[in-house]
Amino acid sequence: MKSTPILVLFLAISTAASPAADWPHWRGPNYNGHSAETEWTTEWPGGEPKIQWKANVQTGFSSMAVADGRIFTLGNKDNRETVWCLDAETGKGKWKHEYDCPLAPKFFEGGPASTPAVDGGNVYTLSRSGHVFCLDAADGKVIWAHDVAKEDGMPAPTWGFAGSPLVLGKAVILNVGASGMAFDKASGKVLWKSDATESGYSTPLPVERDGRTVVLMASAKAWIAVDPTDGGQIWSQRWVTKYDVNAADPIVAGNSVFVSSGYGKGAALLDWSGANAPKIVWENKNLRSQMNPAVLVEGHLYGVDDNSGDKNELRCLELATGRIKWSQKGIGTGGVIVANGKLIVLSSRGELIVAPVSPEA
Repeated sequence: MKSTPILVLFLAISTAASPAADWPHWRGPNYNGHSAETEWTTEWPGGEPKIQWKANVQTGFSSMAVADGRIFTLGNKDNRETVWCLDAETGKGKWKHEYDCPLAPKFFEGGPASTPAVDGGNVYTLSRSGHVFCLDAADGKVIWAHDVAKEDGMPAPTWGFAGSPLVLGKAVILNVGASGMAFDKASGKVLWKSDATESGYSTPLPVERDGRTVVLMASAKAWIAVDPTDGGQIWSQRWVTKYDVNAADPIVAGNSVFVSSGYGKGAALLDWSGANAPKIVWENKNLRSQMNPAVLVEGHLYGVDDNSGDKNELRCLELATGRIKWSQKGIGTGGVIVANGKLIVLSSRGELIVAPVSPEA
């Protein structure tokens, strides 16, 4: 399959000179796809925003982390994976870190699928083959490195490791193995690890629960909750999806946990009010999130329903009932975030869509 270079496009949509807030890891500051940015506009001369700069970061499906005026992402060319650091204002490369890693196209272009995480002046990355790096965010110097496949025998899932690193306290937690793996973020020492079986593709999600932090993630055949201090499994909810693709992060609202997968699997709302494993409130096929999770706004979910390629739809779902409020065709395998009362959607064809957040239409 032919590989296509991925371009980072920086659009001039700000209405003020004040610097934008950081977006230091996958799904943003609060891990939920919500941006607090308000000083941007959709009133553009000619109907489209001006492209301020663009940069070729090679082939891959990594998103962007933004911190201290720098953009971090991953790409692959000729079986060499690269951690990129770009200047957020100009797009010029500040540094890059390269290492051998197969492109491995398999019914898609291949390349990395996780997103860097920035914390305390360092950037943490996970390659699709299991290379873990802690790099100095200012100059790219390697602080520590680890290979979970070679050093720990952790098998990569069919499409490679895709969950992004979660920096939590003194630990870096990865969706690797049966129920995760953690490193000391300063030294790279392994703090704990689970059985060496195939993982899911979601990013570990921290949740405050009864005065403590719990981390949720997908394994190949279940949704699981673990104690981030020692990796102990708190509960497991069986969730079997075609090809074991449990990729979209769960969404938590109070005692409710929304989970969703593609390939015809569908979604469910779990009641996590008890001390043990949650119970299913409803389950249907109204939102099948193959890759990107939905966003939750005032009791409604906005996300992409996987209905086979170009038939995919952007949908609004009522969280409490699972009922579809509206659908919009032509999205493909897209991603959605929310900022200042607006949906910001990027379709698989590269179409940028901005629309009001509304359960009505």
